[in-house]
Amino acid sequence: MSRRPGTPRLLRQLNDRAALELLLSSGPLTRTQLGEATGLSKVTASQLLSRLEERELVHVVGTQAGGRGPNAALYAVVPSSAYVAALDVGPNQVTAAIADITGTIVTEVSIDPTDSDDPVAVVHTAVMKLVESAGVPLRRLTACVIGTPGVVDPRTGDVRFSFDLHSWHEGVLESLRTDLKRSVTIENDVNLAALAERTEGVARDATDFVLMWVGGGGGGVGMAIMLGDRIHRGRSGGAGEIGYLPVPGAPLPDDVGLPGGYQSLRSAYGKPSLAHGFQSLVGAREILALGAGHGLDGENVAGVLTAAREAGPKGDAFLQELAERIARGVASVCVVLDPGLVVLGGEAPRAGGVDLARRVARAAGRIGPNEPEVSISEIEGNPVLRGAVLAALKKAREEVFASTVE
Repeated sequence: MSRRPGTPRLLRQLNDRAALELLLSSGPLTRTQLGEATGLSKVTASQLLSRLEERELVHVVGTQAGGRGPNAALYAVVPSSAYVAALDVGPNQVTAAIADITGTIVTEVSIDPTDSDDPVAVVHTAVMKLVESAGVPLRRLTACVIGTPGVVDPRTGDVRFSFDLHSWHEGVLESLRTDLKRSVTIENDVNLAALAERTEGVARDATDFVLMWVGGGGGGVGMAIMLGDRIHRGRSGGAGEIGYLPVPGAPLPDDVGLPGGYQSLRSAYGKPSLAHGFQSLVGAREILALGAGHGLDGENVAGVLTAAREAGPKGDAFLQELAERIARGVASVCVVLDPGLVVLGGEAPRAGGVDLARRVARAAGRIGPNEPEVSISEIEGNPVLRGAVLAALKKAREEVFASTVE
């Protein structure tokens, strides 16, 4: 099979893309630095920068003193060449942010989603509040990524089921795209947290790892699986639904396989405590109950964990029992996937810190043949929102890179 040589148009496109990627990752560069990093001649680098300047994708942001002759101009990507919106949608709060193409957060807002049962209305309200607060016209938003609890079908991109957000279902994605008139993606919230962890957190050097979310504000338990540097979703999007995992000490469910699938579980999730599976051991309500059993009181999971660290023997006993519960899930996952690294995220691990991670690792090593490294998430603030920003930036940058085609 013969290969056609690259056309001048294709070569220009590849060079422009390489330059934009380099400027985004490395910051302002001179023409000479850009040429050296990309292997382009000074003439080609100058022509490239002129093209990108004409399209208002790069601009001069300063100068750099060199040897002889005048100072060299420093070029950077124009931050306003694209904006993205990211949302973390929960049952009680929606947090949203706008970032420019460099990844800088322009503004962040929160709204109460309980005013409406319509997902489109909730997202529309959040996005309008965002653009108004940031002073960014809606037409300048290139991409929008929304993180939600629940199962997202990898074939359609729609939410198949969410016990926290019952009104999110098939058809919502298309309605959102029609309403906002731009690229919209819905993603499982823990998957987005894992993306943030892989990009900026403790999993920066791990192509295989799992992120286990424990004792979050919504009370749920979830897991994201990254294998070969890609999120593993499973055929129907249900990979990582670890709350249903049968583990020792947790009653087995007996109705998950009945007609109606996830829909038949709504009544179970509406109870004060999920009656079966891993969630019945490490959900937020279960952690609070465990703490109370050890004489530890707190308004939330973080409060109980904080009290435990200062409570002497009874606090130590609580932390050990919690670690052993978490370890049952960790060991079960590692027997199947052997990811090497298990990252613990959510309210409980953040409050428990390194001490909790060490206890979980020791307990998992005793009950399973694989001894995983167990670490606490390093993402500050809201990991789901940060992951949504990163996912939206990837989409927006692809669109900007594609715009360099003449």
